[in-house]
Amino acid sequence: MDRQVSAAILVIGNELLSGRTQDVNVQTLAKFLAPLGIDLSEARFVPDIQAEIVAALNALRTRYTYVFTTGGIGPTHDDITADAIAAAFGIGIDFHPEALALLAARYGETDFTDARRRMARIPNGGNLVKNPVSIAPGFQIENVFVLAGVPRIMKAMLDDIAPRLQRGRAKIVRSLTAQIRESDIAHGLEAIQKAHPDTDIGSYPFFNEQPSSPETGQSSVGTTLVVSGRNAGQVAAAASAIANLVRGMGVEPQDDGQTAAR
Repeated sequence: MDRQVSAAILVIGNELLSGRTQDVNVQTLAKFLAPLGIDLSEARFVPDIQAEIVAALNALRTRYTYVFTTGGIGPTHDDITADAIAAAFGIGIDFHPEALALLAARYGETDFTDARRRMARIPNGGNLVKNPVSIAPGFQIENVFVLAGVPRIMKAMLDDIAPRLQRGRAKIVRSLTAQIRESDIAHGLEAIQKAHPDTDIGSYPFFNEQPSSPETGQSSVGTTLVVSGRNAGQVAAAASAIANLVRGMGVEPQDDGQTAAR
């Protein structure tokens, strides 16, 4: 049986919950983990409240192989993630010598303010995660990786994390597209899913506002059907069953091919 390696992301920040900022880090992390055979299984959003961060982190880190947090490690008063992580693990927090040196070199003596020094506070025993964009590091405590919230910085930090992660077996993904309404194939898809329990089958409707027929003015409605799993034969069998279901309704599906998850 393939080893399952799982992950969760804990997204921290009032600005995300208020709608002022749109999160893209969940998608970035999912795309990063998929080729490594790591399933991103849960995403939680919490405000800048220490008790909320601690409770969520402690729930996630015992359930999944890895937890990634984003946000709250900057220089301002509401950047409390490092303190919350320390509290969750029941450990102290202090200035990390290497982090101090990195930031001192970045800002110089004049501009290395107390606010910027705060970014060098790391829970005791934490291993730094390199930040090639703005230098201020993230850190790792056991199976928890603490990353910046700024998408460009968060994404750049992943290069330093990749060698530290266990690998699983990447999923195989097969995608078919059919000019058919999702509701028309729902019952048939349910039967196929039950017959192929080791695969995941998803249906994703789309609506093209451009008329599909100049004569009738009817719009193009269709569904993308996605099968994923870790056994290529099982994925192929489920995809074949779906194609036959669609053909039985008088529609020829378009096979978008089979790839490893990415």
